Amino acid sequence: MSRYTGPSWKVSRRLGFSLSGTGKELSRRPYAPGQHGQDRRGSLSEYGLQLREKQKLRMTYGLTERQFSNLFKRAGKIREGKHGDNFMILLERRLDNVVYRLGLASTRRQARQLVNHGHITVDGKRVDIPSYEVEPGQVISLRERSKDLQIVKEALEAVVSRVPFVNFDENKMEGTLVRLPDREELDANIDEALVVEFYNR
Repeated sequence: MSRYTGPSWKVSRRLGFSLSGTGKELSRRPYAPGQHGQDRRGSLSEYGLQLREKQKLRMTYGLTERQFSNLFKRAGKIREGKHGDNFMILLERRLDNVVYRLGLASTRRQARQLVNHGHITVDGKRVDIPSYEVEPGQVISLRERSKDLQIVKEALEAVVSRVPFVNFDENKMEGTLVRLPDREELDANIDEALVVEFYNR
């Protein structure tokens, strides 16, 4: 299954969840898209709730179904911690997500594009694989010729705050994943237990 590249706001409205984290998608029209979006009523089945939660998490990080399920299986092989928590942490360690968390991009989609186009380095070496797994302490920065990119400047200017598990030096235009995140520091609107139930059904 190919990666979804359509309008993200439409998906946000269908899921009733802001994929961008800003809430802008739902502020004007907080109902499902389409002609009958406002008329849809009724509660979801147990399977429907699990599927929606899985789609919320998958679309937030922009993974294909295969990438998502493979990462879920990897999380299950980690002996320490809960399966759902480990899965969330593996998602957070993706290079495109760390670039987004550092504020070098305003969205995860934009961060993935920066990585794909070779603008990002890890410990001084160019890495163009968005799924690259960042280790705590590794230095993430822009290539020298990429430091004047307008989209990066605009993204950095828009940063209000950063999550506590990353550190960014604006003078050097580089940052690090200081440590692995705690579950409490990640999106509280995601119920990863339902995702575990979906795959274990």
